[in-house]
Amino acid sequence: MFYESTIFKKEEVLYPEYLPEVLPHREMQIKWIARNLEPAARGRIPINTFIYGPPGIGKTASIKFVFREFEKFSGLKTIYINCWEFNTSIAVMSEITLNLGIFVQRRGWSKDEVFTRMIEALRKWGKGIIVCLDEVDQLIYKDVNALYDLVRINQYVKIPFGLVFISNYKHVFAKVEPRIKSSLRIDEIEFKPYSFLEMKDILEERAKDAFFGYEKGAIALAANEAIKKGGDVRIGLEILLKAGRLAERHNARKLLTKFVREVIKKVEPVKPKIIEESLGEKERILLDVIRKKFKKGEFTAKEVCKEFNKALEESIGERMVRNYLKHLSEVGMIETIKKGKNVFFRLKVK
Repeated sequence: MFYESTIFKKEEVLYPEYLPEVLPHREMQIKWIARNLEPAARGRIPINTFIYGPPGIGKTASIKFVFREFEKFSGLKTIYINCWEFNTSIAVMSEITLNLGIFVQRRGWSKDEVFTRMIEALRKWGKGIIVCLDEVDQLIYKDVNALYDLVRINQYVKIPFGLVFISNYKHVFAKVEPRIKSSLRIDEIEFKPYSFLEMKDILEERAKDAFFGYEKGAIALAANEAIKKGGDVRIGLEILLKAGRLAERHNARKLLTKFVREVIKKVEPVKPKIIEESLGEKERILLDVIRKKFKKGEFTAKEVCKEFNKALEESIGERMVRNYLKHLSEVGMIETIKKGKNVFFRLKVK
């Protein structure tokens, strides 16, 4: 049985996947991205673009915004791929091919078979295509040579083909071979964290569409909490959504500050949870060892290796442990500290 909410005008505006008509305080970056990709709509090669910056500050929303506009007005084909889900060369090429309407088996085919089918699909499409690889660090970490297969596409097709990469980490391409990185000819766009006033503007724009009424203090409090917990807009949205549902249970007519104050302690940062769930089994065990044995101080790979092997009840070499530690550092779960020739690690304080 459906009933009319006394609080929510349009609750889905507060969902993290919702893409609004306007993205406040990202106008400059959106124009920059569009300028880089626009040549593809005119039959020319676009500029490959790398977008980086902390989580939850509008990187994905901005590229989806640009993609939506290009799809509407230019005839350009855009394909968005999240590399948490598609983290190998075959997976990415299969997804591109399927998005172009050509069948490809996700399992059982060799890389060459998938590549051939993708080229067939691109030639059949015959117009400009832009592919976004979000969380590209996951692809590079799992399959460091994956970008080579994408770089060589322009050797086989004459249509404009461009790439957009998104990551939280500026140096994500450090592991990529210099010749491949050089071939990509990437233009970098940095997304800097929102200020408190910018965060408040963003949440207020959403609140206007989401609620019938709200106290200004409720929005300011949610914005302040989002800034305190890393500047992630999704935290602010989750606070407003949970506070709105609490207000609804109390039959309130508008979102009050007291409801926001009641829910803020229950809202945790989004990114660490997602990252941890996506770690490999041994990496999760290693992270658990670090939290139990080294939560307050610095440690070396040798020290953690000893405790890690106890927890596993098997022998993992120090070199492999260093690789695990490097990845945990790259995804922001621990910090790497260099002191002269020595390398130490420390659990990242949230």
